[in-house]
Amino acid sequence: MSVNQSHAARTAEILLDIKAISFNTRDYFRLASGKCSPVYVDCRRIISFPKARTEIIRMMVDLIRERVGTDYFQNIAGGETAGIPFSALVANEMNLPMTYIRKKPKGYGKNARIEGLLGSGENTLLVEDLATDGGSKFSFVDAIRQAGGICQYSSVVFYYDIFPEANRKLQEHGIELLFLTNWEAILNSRNIKTLLSSNEINIVSTFLENPADWQKK
Repeated sequence: MSVNQSHAARTAEILLDIKAISFNTRDYFRLASGKCSPVYVDCRRIISFPKARTEIIRMMVDLIRERVGTDYFQNIAGGETAGIPFSALVANEMNLPMTYIRKKPKGYGKNARIEGLLGSGENTLLVEDLATDGGSKFSFVDAIRQAGGICQYSSVVFYYDIFPEANRKLQEHGIELLFLTNWEAILNSRNIKTLLSSNEINIVSTFLENPADWQKK
């Protein structure tokens, strides 16, 4: 999984500008997993900034065109919930049908997990806001495949790219991840030294180099 360097740098700049990337090197953030982190990514903020949103979606589509080709896909799918607005925006930009996948069947009516129309054999792009270790993607991909769709690609704005097992799991699941930016681009951004001191950058870098060992400190 290689990155388009110009897209990575520009996306990193945008995310920092709109404060979608947060740092707390003193008290740390408590994540849903229960683990602590000096960094937090909230790509959902993008949808509230029209200019940033438009530029990022166009870069996502440019990357899809560059790596796969937009003609390859017949459907754009989003995962509940953060992936839904991004998939809708990408589908609109590519002029393609959109579906979204629930985390679980809704439990009433048709008890559907996939909302919208997904045809058998349709090449489907799963769009999400970000990927950490790739885990949540697999459930959505499985739902698409069980419904008869073909899903070999997932597109995200931000990829953590710090967990060694993530790339292996994606490969084993037959998924290629198309991502705009990652932590390397954030730390290389021209804006980072205006936001963090050298000591804070060192704390963040230590975490990103080995998040598992960092938890033990």
